[in-house]
Amino acid sequence: MYHQLNDPEKRYDFMLVFDVRDGNANGDPDAGNLPRVDVETMQGLVTDVALKRKIRNYVQITRGDQVGFDIYVKHRGILSREQQKSYEALGYENDEKPSANTIKDARNWMCSHYFDVRMFGAVMSGKQYNAGQVRGPMQLTFARSIDPITPFDMTITRVALTNANDAQKEASDDEAEARHGQMGRKAYVPYGLYVAYGYYTPAFALQTGVKKEDLEVFWEALVNMWDLDHSAARGIMATRGLYVFEHDSKFGNAPSHMLFDNIQIRKKEEVEAARDVSDYEIHIEELDIEGVTLHEVVPMKREQPTY
Repeated sequence: MYHQLNDPEKRYDFMLVFDVRDGNANGDPDAGNLPRVDVETMQGLVTDVALKRKIRNYVQITRGDQVGFDIYVKHRGILSREQQKSYEALGYENDEKPSANTIKDARNWMCSHYFDVRMFGAVMSGKQYNAGQVRGPMQLTFARSIDPITPFDMTITRVALTNANDAQKEASDDEAEARHGQMGRKAYVPYGLYVAYGYYTPAFALQTGVKKEDLEVFWEALVNMWDLDHSAARGIMATRGLYVFEHDSKFGNAPSHMLFDNIQIRKKEEVEAARDVSDYEIHIEELDIEGVTLHEVVPMKREQPTY
């Protein structure tokens, strides 16, 4: 399927549907790491930054040893060190005011060697090893849950002690907790079905040098990225639907919002509290727009679950 959606000169608009069960899809550090929500509607949110992180991690794990698929924004990485590689490869010296040609060459080198620079863009115009700025052709929105979610904060305990001498301390009121372990909190939602939207613009891809394989890897990452990012904190997460609108024209044959309006997802009337993707129903209107083809890369499950 991916090879049908790999033309860098075509525009693509897509809709990503994923869910989380008994986990925290994207914690908010300003709210005690509770799941992010729209405070007015209580719909769950997952930032575009979090989604890109999952894509970067997938590419780094599966393609990181291949030329052209390194990742610029690595977990706990130092960005200037990545930019330094471009200067060293090109034989340039670091300068606080490099020439326009130096910046251009460094920018092109970064685009050709880093998948995320080529696809998402990057700001690399720091004082050290200035490589300019890149506007990426692939952009994603925040993901928003179909229905309001209910964030929970559960108390957990750890029976082990942090330090060996904690067990030798006198059992005063202040030290009782340390002797018997430590208390903690774990944030989660019982269930949430999220939708995010994305856009691929060929005009920007021409500037960054996007290749057919880049698009194939990107779609592959959207489908499989959760399987390489499991953790107890995230519970069970999976891509439940991926719908890609392919335009014949590089400038597009229809506005993206008109295309997305053709796909509607809602909770079934008889369901009070959703706990599975099949508690929702999807309706896809017949697409009658010349020059646009809908690809159901991952069709959303529609049968009733068996408990």
